[in-house]
Amino acid sequence: MRIIGGQFRSRVLATFEGENIRPTSDRAKEALFNILFNRIYGARVLDLFSGSGALGLESLSRGASQAVFNDFSKASIAVLQKNIKALNVQEKATVYNYDYLRCLNVLKGKFDIIFLDPPYRMDYGVTAINTVMERGLLAQNGVIVYERDRPFENQASLPPFLKQTDERKYGKTYFTFFMQNLEREEQSV
Repeated sequence: MRIIGGQFRSRVLATFEGENIRPTSDRAKEALFNILFNRIYGARVLDLFSGSGALGLESLSRGASQAVFNDFSKASIAVLQKNIKALNVQEKATVYNYDYLRCLNVLKGKFDIIFLDPPYRMDYGVTAINTVMERGLLAQNGVIVYERDRPFENQASLPPFLKQTDERKYGKTYFTFFMQNLEREEQSV
């Protein structure tokens, strides 16, 4: 696994072995960051189910101002810390080793980009999205990127002021994009 673009382009990241590990492919990651191109520079990014930190670190490489990482696995955090040190981005990285709900409940401020890549067998994404919105963690023009192994079909489970804006498939990976429905907010004022 490597950084695709930006300051650390082509740098190889530490990863872990195992059957349950499914890093985002380089092709999918490159496509994702092409979509997010105009949003990255200066962004505050949350990589909630970070694993080795590939998405948050790619964001920092491309000019994000800060990345907050969280993973419940101590092994993931150890690999993530190694990658942060190798890229020398300690001053821009904050790392938590919490359950995702605890992490969302301790975070402060707003995020421009929120990456949700929960374990596919555990569909934590909808709960995470609802908690993000309840806590007001998404910036007004921010985007949530939900990575899954299937299309998103559960719009009714999301707050009415959040809308799905796009969905893309790359290999076995689906990226679903959500933003606040600002038109609805303006109509209710």
